[in-house]
Amino acid sequence: MSDQIAKGDDFQRRAEKKLKGWGLFGSKHEDAAELYEKAGNFYKLGKSWDKAGAVYVKLAECYLKMDSKHEAANAYADAAHCYKKTNTAECVSHLEKALNLFMEIGRLSMSARYCKEIAELYEQEENLKQAMVYYDKAADLYQGEEVNTSANQCNLKIAQFAAQLEQYQKAIDIFENIARQSLNNNLLKYGVKGHLLNAGICQLCKGDVVAITNALDKYQDMDPTFSGSREYRLLADLAASIDEEDVVKFTDAIKEYDSMTKLDAWKTTLLLRVKDLLKAKEMEEDDLT
Repeated sequence: MSDQIAKGDDFQRRAEKKLKGWGLFGSKHEDAAELYEKAGNFYKLGKSWDKAGAVYVKLAECYLKMDSKHEAANAYADAAHCYKKTNTAECVSHLEKALNLFMEIGRLSMSARYCKEIAELYEQEENLKQAMVYYDKAADLYQGEEVNTSANQCNLKIAQFAAQLEQYQKAIDIFENIARQSLNNNLLKYGVKGHLLNAGICQLCKGDVVAITNALDKYQDMDPTFSGSREYRLLADLAASIDEEDVVKFTDAIKEYDSMTKLDAWKTTLLLRVKDLLKAKEMEEDDLT
């Protein structure tokens, strides 16, 4: 590995010497770029990720001098992917540079891809607010390119995080909108009940029984098959248990559904919040009596 790094150092020295020397307009940057690329490859082979990242940034700067924005954007992305292994902040910074250049030259799908990658990095670090910002940018770019499936995937992430951050109405709006879009698509319509269930759980978190009942009526109008589903039955039973302030009934409804269809961690977390609110109400009633 040290031999590969030494080769990388040698190519980098030669590139820098080329830049300091005299050359026809643009030619020295072209020659240096070729040498920097070789240096980057050797640094990667030697697993010297920080050196590889730094040299790809220099490669990008050479391409910018030659007004080759597409190649510069790719070089910034290469730099970011090297830094991804050692330094998240540097990775994000260079993905930003790549996506901005791709936007300048009208490669919106590439910009969307790197927005999504930044969002995923923030998601891994559990920085949900920043992840939402970049999933939102990615969704807008995908919609601009009419890549609706990818846009919806990003929007579902936003809805998921919004609910975790107690921004329930934002989450409801997204889940309902995607359910509405999916109804007329043969490939997506089977997911409608799941989206409406998620929206309904967010309604439960708001604790407004009238709003929950109205939402269930709206969902039946949107999808006439919904009222015969297990998802509808769960939401209706949970709404009734909240109205009656009956924690046991609430728990039994969840257990019955979970025995047939396993609830994921996101749904479980939100339903526990609702249960805690219901318990608190029950204790208030007991204190008053």
